[in-house]
Amino acid sequence: MNIEPERKGKAMVSNARPIRETTPSTFHKSRALVIGLTLALTASVIGFVAPAAQAAIPTTVTLTFDDANADQVPAASFINGLGMKGTFFTPSGYIGVPGYMNVTDVLGLQTAGNEIGGHSVTHPDLTTMNVDEVTRQVCNDRVNLTAMGLDIQNFAYPFASENAAVESIVQQCGYNSARGLGDIRSKVPESATFPFFENIPPANPYVTGAPDQVDNTWTLLDLQNLVTDANTNGGGWIQYTFHHIGTGVDPSSGVADPLTVSTELFQEFSTWLAGQVTAGTVVVKTVKEVIGGTTKPTVAGPAAPAPRTLGNLIQNPSMETPGPNDSPYPNCWAPGSYGVNTPVYTAVSPGHGGTATAARQIGLSNYVGGDAKFLQQMDLGQCAPSATPGNTYLAKAWYKATGVTQFEAYYRTGLGSWVYWTASPWFVASPTEWAQASWTTPAVPAGATAISIGLNIFANGTLITDDYELYDTTTVRAFTDVPSTSQFYREVSWASDNQITTGYSDGTFRPLQNIDRNAMAAFMYRLAGSPAYTPPAVSHFTDVPSTGPFYKEVNWLFDAGITTGYGDGTFRPFGPVNRDAVAAFLYRMNGKPAVPANAPTFVDVAPSNQFYNEIRWLAATGITTGYDGNLFKPVQPIARDAMAAFVYRYNQNFPKG
Repeated sequence: MNIEPERKGKAMVSNARPIRETTPSTFHKSRALVIGLTLALTASVIGFVAPAAQAAIPTTVTLTFDDANADQVPAASFINGLGMKGTFFTPSGYIGVPGYMNVTDVLGLQTAGNEIGGHSVTHPDLTTMNVDEVTRQVCNDRVNLTAMGLDIQNFAYPFASENAAVESIVQQCGYNSARGLGDIRSKVPESATFPFFENIPPANPYVTGAPDQVDNTWTLLDLQNLVTDANTNGGGWIQYTFHHIGTGVDPSSGVADPLTVSTELFQEFSTWLAGQVTAGTVVVKTVKEVIGGTTKPTVAGPAAPAPRTLGNLIQNPSMETPGPNDSPYPNCWAPGSYGVNTPVYTAVSPGHGGTATAARQIGLSNYVGGDAKFLQQMDLGQCAPSATPGNTYLAKAWYKATGVTQFEAYYRTGLGSWVYWTASPWFVASPTEWAQASWTTPAVPAGATAISIGLNIFANGTLITDDYELYDTTTVRAFTDVPSTSQFYREVSWASDNQITTGYSDGTFRPLQNIDRNAMAAFMYRLAGSPAYTPPAVSHFTDVPSTGPFYKEVNWLFDAGITTGYGDGTFRPFGPVNRDAVAAFLYRMNGKPAVPANAPTFVDVAPSNQFYNEIRWLAATGITTGYDGNLFKPVQPIARDAMAAFVYRYNQNFPKG
């Protein structure tokens, strides 16, 4: 996904810069030992029967170009002038974005006899997404490109990342084949035991083998060896993969993409290859010409989920929920990096919430330039926070950092193109203590439909991030009676921003007022994510009528097993809630977990107390710290600000995905 910024210009901001592709070693790690198993499994899943290998003589070469970079257009003219055609795998979301091809460019390539193929809408790692989003990415890319007047038959996996489920979706979307990378022997040392070519027809057309992508370390001899080695060993199919032809330098940043070959080298190789065609040792074909087949009808992907506009817009803000398909990254999050550096992404514990949580760490080494970060997945609506043009957004995140850090922000527009937007001021280093970064974005640009943010690291060292928040500032409410100096200002603000409390109509929160059982039920229901629930026609409690303000929430509390009410069948909705009862409610909401043997005790909570273990659990999780003198004050009614603190800390320990 080409999204990253360059650190140039003013000290407090970054400028736009496309990100590098996955390095070749990444492909080998995931595929070198399992390619045979993957092919067999995929053939079984999609019903494809692998034909016997029939090596083609002479060697068939396909020149493929990924990502619709604008500098591929003159390269296409050069090979076309030599009588050769190429296949251009094109993310439809990139079309028309500065630095990439426009519709006229891709139509011109097709008219000249080149092939245009699909490459997903926004170029994500498809294996980290759920089925609906993968289907949108793959199917809608073909729909978009077809609507431009292009004949789309074949596909290439972004980052060469695929599995049996993704392969099946590619087939369902009407593609005739899909190219991988890193399966054929090349200059990369890890490929030394790989085959010299792909067979024609390939054993599995939905993972066709190709050498590693060409980058700025390749020489003319490296390029030539793919052909000569294939010919020496019987001949077959070689798919070259190019990205940038020329300097590969982004004009806004001055940084060259390492996936670049110079114009001189490309032309020298192309001229040599044309000579091989003339000599009869090579034929050059597009993927379409090798695979064959007809153009199938387009199939649209499912509609994206309705935009989220209230509360924290970031899904999986704690980064706790794992991604699908054993992804190494949290659900709805993806790593991003650019420039010359080596990032390593890991999970570390404890996270900001305490011993029960984890956070995500980026370790950066070999730093020359660029940065690394985690970002919300830049997708078509499954994970990316929705945005309203003209609105501003409040971003927050907790971090530990050996150096300064800042938010980077991107937005989605058009068919699904993601572009760099802006950056926050720097936040100070905090190597050992958690610090919270907070920043309000500028107004979202016209045409934007979603945004993505993340704290970055741009020097050798480590950055740990956790507990992200993002709110539309039009929904953020400040209470007149909760100033920033209040003891629980952060907790009350969080509860308000996340729609757990709405306060009172006069703009107050009334922090020191005791919370009643009615309002407590509403807090708990909203803390649980306001789950779908249909209340009973007849209330579980004699004093909670169906016309009551929190009828649904109170009855949900009963059906969820969080409250039993009183022995006389009442709930007493307007009665105060004692601190020990809140401990019981939160403990039950958490599923009545085992209480650690070494959980803290309080001098005023005897073992005979009916909620003794629940209170000890509350202390063990850090949800309560008690009062001076090791007191808990179990029968004291809880104030509204203290209740906000309890639910805030509960969420830190047990965040929702």
